[in-house]
Amino acid sequence: MKRSLSGYLLAFLLTFSILTSAVVAPANAAEPKQNNYPIVLVHGFAGFDSLAGVPYWGFAYNIPKDLKSHGYIPIVASIGPFSSNWDRCCELYAQLVGGRVDYGKVHSEKYGHERYGRTYPGLYPQFGSTDPETGKRCKIHLIGHSMGGPTVRAFAALLANGSQEEREGTPADELSPLFAGNMAGLIKGVLTIASPGDGTTAVYGLAGKGDKPSFLQQFVLGLTSLAGGTAASQVYDVYLDQWGFKRQAGESLQAYLQRIESSEIWQNTHDLSVWDLKPDGARELNAWASAQPDIYYFSQGASCTRKNAITGYHVPTSKMSPIFWPTALYIGSYTQTRPFVIDKSWWENDGLVSVATADGPRAGSTDEIVIYDGEPQIGKWNYLGTLKNIDHMSMVGILSANDPRPLFRSYAELLASLPE
Repeated sequence: MKRSLSGYLLAFLLTFSILTSAVVAPANAAEPKQNNYPIVLVHGFAGFDSLAGVPYWGFAYNIPKDLKSHGYIPIVASIGPFSSNWDRCCELYAQLVGGRVDYGKVHSEKYGHERYGRTYPGLYPQFGSTDPETGKRCKIHLIGHSMGGPTVRAFAALLANGSQEEREGTPADELSPLFAGNMAGLIKGVLTIASPGDGTTAVYGLAGKGDKPSFLQQFVLGLTSLAGGTAASQVYDVYLDQWGFKRQAGESLQAYLQRIESSEIWQNTHDLSVWDLKPDGARELNAWASAQPDIYYFSQGASCTRKNAITGYHVPTSKMSPIFWPTALYIGSYTQTRPFVIDKSWWENDGLVSVATADGPRAGSTDEIVIYDGEPQIGKWNYLGTLKNIDHMSMVGILSANDPRPLFRSYAELLASLPE
């Protein structure tokens, strides 16, 4: 082993402390409620549904509980915190309707992992069916924070269009309904919060160089060592079963960690979050995960940096959690010319995501982005604006001194105001 277990534990404690920080004023008031579709909350990179009983969404303020008390129907998804957007979509579908996760025959063979994953009872098994009482289809809204944003728009595209590759390469009787498509109209509204529409340059700074492990590799190893290597830890679940990250019978923890550390996936796959979060990977996703013409899309950005008067670079404000300072400074000064241009327009950020990428996808995308003026435009990204002096995790109220519930009530109000 290149690192001791205490080293991995230290890496975990340092990196997991990103879940700190400060939240905000509500979004613009919406029209009266016109629907009451469930609101599915999809976490981002390194997220979870709850940690030792404490929810990702709001922590002590418990956003789902608050939404429920105000007459909304929150559904909290728990999908791969380090998996690719494709794999996360497959898990989200199985969690909603129930059944075994199918990552796709073509996809799993292409990337070299297991085709099938865990089996779920279904958080909303009636999804897509017709309500016998109302005669209307059972639809949902989706809210995605951080990487949850690209995940939910990819999910919407898969429901509507499926996957041509999977349809051509999979026997008809084996094909998952998710890849068949023909499920347009099941999502009414999508709202992304501090999401990297074009990826984040922070990933370049966190990538391993030479023999040095990447941030993701250290993070997973740290979590695994803390959890004792169990597949379903009471502490934290990495959800990487498809990659064989399950401790075998009789396998020592030391051997298990060695096997994970030496896995080729850290350097040789584009089927993990670390690729999808790069601007390069985001371009690939943007090319096929287009906005659907029957869905209302909303986006919310956040900023917690200011322009330095001497250098012109962006530096953290006093409101940013110190744990984000290194990535904020890196994003705030990063430029490149190839394979595509990243310039100073990317510098303002919330500690992990550039403001310039939070309003919607641009690179490789045909989606249209407009400023929300109180009249949402269907099939387009309606940008709700940039919340100032709010860092990346404060948006969801994690360990924040401020109450995020009014903000999420306004999001729920906005989605519920969309016409049937």
